[in-house]
Amino acid sequence: MLFISTKHYNMGGVVLVLWLFLFASSVHLSQGISHEIHLLRPRHGSGGQHVPGLSCLSWRLGVETHNIIGWSTLPQACESYLGNYMLGRQYRKDSGMVVFEALAYAQGLKPAGDGKDIWVFDIDETSLSNLPYFAKHGFGPEALNFTQANSWVYEGKAPAQPESLKLYKKLQSLGIKVVFLTGRLEALRNVTTENLHNAGFHTWEKLILRGSSDTGTALVYKSNARKKLEKSGYRIVGNIGDQWSDILGTNVGNRTFKLPNPIYYVS
Repeated sequence: MLFISTKHYNMGGVVLVLWLFLFASSVHLSQGISHEIHLLRPRHGSGGQHVPGLSCLSWRLGVETHNIIGWSTLPQACESYLGNYMLGRQYRKDSGMVVFEALAYAQGLKPAGDGKDIWVFDIDETSLSNLPYFAKHGFGPEALNFTQANSWVYEGKAPAQPESLKLYKKLQSLGIKVVFLTGRLEALRNVTTENLHNAGFHTWEKLILRGSSDTGTALVYKSNARKKLEKSGYRIVGNIGDQWSDILGTNVGNRTFKLPNPIYYVS
């Protein structure tokens, strides 16, 4: 009986040591995770919590496949899920997959060498990330507070979307010029220029912002801007954005790439 008790104690010690080792390893790995976009970590994993009666994952899929359109607020029950998705690993993995395909496509291109091959980049949630703003103000179901959002933009502290920055640098090395086409207003040109520079986007062919004469939806405005680029002799070899209005419409380019964004919709 004494032998059996001792053996049981030793096995328990082995299990305890193994548990402590795994715990220490997980802490070490979490400390090594890159936090280029935000300082927060998901509380319940990138999948968030289960919401009875509603599949938030399915709602996100509907948004990303453009089956759910015209929405102004996300489902209240999905706030925790979407917050955890955006601040967790899955958002980075999904963005990385999109850019992986964009890189593969770009590497197969043969620029003409006349400086007219361009790649169009959106800015918010494509080139620059506003996740620090949303991490502070929440991913709630309320409509976006434009006063608060504009105050954040004027700070000029948005970090780069890491995956898009990789694509930008590769295009630079391939001789493909970048054009930034954004729905930001012309009044934000200086702060946007400084923010892009500080985030690692140092050179570009054009920075197109929305002027007072640019009426209509984002889709119409960006279609018209791309049409003007092509009339000027540019060839749009690629186009990347987080909104469907970035990559639909006319003159969209030879190939488009859609980054994930289930937290707001721009028509």
